[in-house]
Amino acid sequence: MQSSRQPFSRAAVQAVSLLAAMLVAGCATPAATTPPPSPAPAVARSKGTTPPVAVAAPAQAIVAPPHAAPEPPQAVVAPPTQEQAFAAWVQDFRAHARGAGIDTATLQDAFALVQYLPQVVERDRSQAEFTRSVWEYLDVAVSPSRIVRGQERLYEVRAEAEAAASRYGVPATILVAIWGMESNYGSNYGSLSVIDALATLGFDGRREAWARGQLLAALRILQSGDIARDRMIGSWAGAMGQTQFLPSNFLAYAVDADGDGRRDIWGSMADVLASTANFLARSGWRAGQPWGLEVRLPDGFDFARADTDIRQSSARWAAEGVRAAAGTPLPEMPDAALFLPAGARGPAFLVGHNFRTILRYNNATSYALAVGLLAQQLAGEPGVQAPWPRDLQALTREQVLTLQTALNRRGFDAGTPDGLMGPATRAGVRRFQRSIGWPADGYPTQELLERLAATP
Repeated sequence: MQSSRQPFSRAAVQAVSLLAAMLVAGCATPAATTPPPSPAPAVARSKGTTPPVAVAAPAQAIVAPPHAAPEPPQAVVAPPTQEQAFAAWVQDFRAHARGAGIDTATLQDAFALVQYLPQVVERDRSQAEFTRSVWEYLDVAVSPSRIVRGQERLYEVRAEAEAAASRYGVPATILVAIWGMESNYGSNYGSLSVIDALATLGFDGRREAWARGQLLAALRILQSGDIARDRMIGSWAGAMGQTQFLPSNFLAYAVDADGDGRRDIWGSMADVLASTANFLARSGWRAGQPWGLEVRLPDGFDFARADTDIRQSSARWAAEGVRAAAGTPLPEMPDAALFLPAGARGPAFLVGHNFRTILRYNNATSYALAVGLLAQQLAGEPGVQAPWPRDLQALTREQVLTLQTALNRRGFDAGTPDGLMGPATRAGVRRFQRSIGWPADGYPTQELLERLAATP
């Protein structure tokens, strides 16, 4: 019996196929511009000789599965670039500075072309793995060439140096020695924009509060007209001019000694030397007293007394057998201390109040010692007489950290381990040295570190 079902026309089949293709295409993203082929129609063969007919595909084959309404695409917000983040930090700081009294013209001058300096962050974050011994430091800081050059420069600026010395009570040789230490007599005081360097340090964030304070001080200097922005140059850390004042110290101590209405520690030697002398005078310099001198210690001296915290008059040290290396009587020093920068085997120095005043300028005993020794040789006096123990090797930061950890573990309190030799570490070393019968000079050596490691 022939089927009663009527065959679809070709047009109907094509319409159904096209509809199916459109529905499928609506649910998928095409991979190319050519549309996908229509699905082949199902074929049914009737009995007899009736030719094959095309039948419509089942409804589920041509009806797209239900989908939820597509969500709108979410906007992707890229994080700000470093340049954008730095610009935002500067904009925020400008608002802060404006509130602190900095005028619009100064802000525009300071920040119109401000730049982020990656080398400043690199220097700030870097920590030297190796340390130099004090004699290696002095070999450079008080080299023969620096002494000769300093004597020449002292002659050239004699009038300005003596004027500052007379006004503030600080010897001209001390002022020129600091000048030599800080910028090699003005030949190298940095080449970076102080504004850029401090803005970079503030943005970096490790020392943001400090950097913001110094940057605000720098803006006050610009606003006062002491220096133009393009001449306000210095080191990566923001120290400025020929004797390296931080901006806050400039505001506190800089002096207009030449009377031109500006405090110029970049170009005016009168201002440079007077400002440096004013800093030392207001930090406690005592006119007429020496910074210190090299001494000889008597046989059997208790090296534990060579501690900068043990202070007494030079007369009392003389009574204990301490003598000047030059053979002269000890100068009057009311609160002097013994300083052994290389331990019991190296030179000894009796240092007084003015040595500690130099530490206010740079809080490193090797720096203060270098200033004192350079100053006395600029005056034609001899340098260090006793030999340095050059066979000793300075400990690295990692070795000092190991030393501190080992001292603490064995009950010789060295403070919080940080890889730096401070008073607490030296005190711990002294206690350990006493426990094994060594001279308690507080000086760390490779041999002491090995002995400590071997001690149960």
